[in-house]
Amino acid sequence: MSNTPISDEVVMTREGYEKIKAELIVLRSEGRQEIARMLEEARGFGDLSENAEYHSAKEAQGKLETRIQWLEYQLSKARVVDPVDIDPSRVGLGTTVTLLDLDGNNPLNYTIVGSEESDPAANKISVNSPVGQAIIGKGVGDELAVRVPKGTRRFRISDITVLPPRIE
Repeated sequence: MSNTPISDEVVMTREGYEKIKAELIVLRSEGRQEIARMLEEARGFGDLSENAEYHSAKEAQGKLETRIQWLEYQLSKARVVDPVDIDPSRVGLGTTVTLLDLDGNNPLNYTIVGSEESDPAANKISVNSPVGQAIIGKGVGDELAVRVPKGTRRFRISDITVLPPRIE
């Protein structure tokens, strides 16, 4: 058994990896160019010690560089889950699961993704979210109770699907 901590890797789908990579490319080029333009324009306003535009541009530069470093870290630690390696009988990263809300009888569809890919508005929930943690490893027919901010919700897993890999 390895002594490497599991948290050392960032597990994500291929789609999430490509999205982070694309954002990083844009920030390194267009983002940095825009900050350079803002700094140059602010320098034209004179004394830098009392120049609000310059200080604002420097703050934006710091945030941009922090985001770039974070994305680089995520990619350096990434382990991309290949759809062919996913067990379609169990909920896991990269699966789409249909949950039947046992209290409201409403079906809910969620795709389980890495934490950086989470987008609740698009029904992509993090493997680390309360619902994600509760359903990982479960199969069709399993019932579970999940503690959420509004109380406890009861679900039954009614379907699990694995999307085929995207061919580009």
